Parts: sequence; C-alpha cells; structure tokens
Amino acid sequence: MTYCIAASIDEGLILLSDSRTNAGIDNVSTHGKMHAFDTHSDRTIILLCAGNLATTQAVLEQLHRDKIKKAEVNINSVECLSEAADYLGYVSVEKQKQHLSSKGQSVFNPSASFILAGQIGSEPQGAYMIYAEGNSITSSATTPFLQIGESKYGKPILDRFLKLGTSIDEAARCCLVSMDSTIRSNASVGPPIEMLIYRKNSFRLDEYYCFDDDDDYLLQLRRSWENKLREAIAGLPALDKVAVKKMRVDL
Repeated sequence: MTYCIAASIDEGLILLSDSRTNAGIDNVSTHGKMHAFDTHSDRTIILLCAGNLATTQAVLEQLHRDKIKKAEVNINSVECLSEAADYLGYVSVEKQKQHLSSKGQSVFNPSASFILAGQIGSEPQGAYMIYAEGNSITSSATTPFLQIGESKYGKPILDRFLKLGTSIDEAARCCLVSMDSTIRSNASVGPPIEMLIYRKNSFRLDEYYCFDDDDDYLLQLRRSWENKLREAIAGLPALDKVAVKKMRVDL
C-alpha cells in the first residue's frame, strides 16, 4: 500500500511519501514514490504516486520521454499546474488502457493515482490529486491538504491542526505525525519516509529529508507525540462529573 500527503499552505508546500510497496509475512519491498522533474527555471514540479507500480513507472517514463523529445504537450510546455494535471491524467488513463487490453489479465488492476504539486511562473504554488479515471481535484482553503493511498489513519491530525496560516515548519511536523500514525496502524505503509519542503516562489528543492525507521529525529518525534497524547487523555474531564443516566432496556 502507500500513503502520500501534499499540504499547500500560505508559506509553501510540504510533500511526504512512504516507500513500502509490499508487506507480506516474508516479503517487504521498498520503492520511492516521490519524483522531482528537471524542468525549466520558471517551474518546479513534483509527483507523488500510489497504486500499481507498473502503471506509475510507465507514466513517469512517458512524462520524461515527452519532456526530452519536446512533445507538443509536456511538463515544460504547460502554462499552469491545472494543465499539467490534465496532461498527467491523460497519460495515466492511456497507460492503464494498455494493461487492461492485455489477454489473461482480467484480475489485474492497473489503476494508479497521483498528486502533482509545485509552482509554474507567477502562479501561486498548489497541489492536484489525479484519480485513476484521469480527473483531478485541488486543495482548498478549508482543506489545504491532499492524500492518496492509506489515508484514513493519518487524516484526523491533519483535519484538526493543518490550516492555510499554519507555519511551514509546524505543518511539516504535523504531516510527519500523520505519516507516523499511519505506519503505526497499518503494516502496508512503511519507511523510508521522504519529505520535501518547498517555500513559495523559491523554485528550489533544497529542503529534502529521508527518514529510516530508526532515524533519531523520527524516534524523538514519535516518543514526544505519544507522551503528549497520554498527558492529554489523562487531563480530560473525568466521567464522575457527568450525571449517570438509566440505561434503556429493549428486551
């Protein structure tokens, strides 16, 4: 499985992805799911991938090939992120069709989903989630983050604390806690964890981190979060302050 996050806030972007592609009893493999493109100086484009690995690799190869060959539509020719998302959706659907038409693959599921994030020209930075069907949505003021993959375990922390005005460093820690919570609850999501912080209008990818499971900072973050949660639970109002009611008996 996979878990990827893209947060688009006032100060920039925070992108996170795990690296686990299989998690059986005796078969755990890893593969990077965050990909940055070498583009013109007026743009920065990063891709997060989830779903069938063969499809995501085929899509990435096509995007690179189109860029090198200077196809009519490629990541260097699009004028805005929404156009880039449409282009990515089209390529993804075409690659899925190729697998679906193969004989003997009736049980095979080639679907894949993506998050495309970055900044082009004078437009503000942003993030788009591209569904397997090729259509896309973008983040918003009320929900300044997008998720693909195993999203349910890490969503509550993002819902409660991540806002447009959250500082980029605090947002990064929030996203790391979201990722760590998902790893704790789902064995199919695992390290190494890749994190990229992009500060708006910088067009630079200098703040890249890769955390293994035994990384000192990640362990410190995990312990601190667990201790604070225990303190919060212990500090909640006691039940003995609530009036006891008579339970309804139906049978």
